[in-house]
Amino acid sequence: MKPERGFYYHYKHDPNGSVNNYAYEVMGVGHHTEKECRPEDTHMVVYRPLYKAYVYKNGKMFDIRPLDMFIENVTKEGKTFPRFQKPTDSGTIRTLEQIRDEMYGSL
Repeated sequence: MKPERGFYYHYKHDPNGSVNNYAYEVMGVGHHTEKECRPEDTHMVVYRPLYKAYVYKNGKMFDIRPLDMFIENVTKEGKTFPRFQKPTDSGTIRTLEQIRDEMYGSL
């Protein structure tokens, strides 16, 4: 399973906090082009934060995470759920688009 481009919340997102805490925009999936630098089955998800995380503060760079880790389930306090989930509320998505445009410029 490959994540679609778009917005995702990390499981640490606090729904009672700001709309963009632990919010990310997935740009796509890729892999390292040098065969000796990567296992054959490792694909990486390329995404960027929609809050002023380390990678944003240091040049508006991208985060990368192994695809298997991105799509896996995590267990916290006895509950199991996806590490990343897509928000579905249209108002939330519009707000995240505005935040993205302010942080990175419109696409």
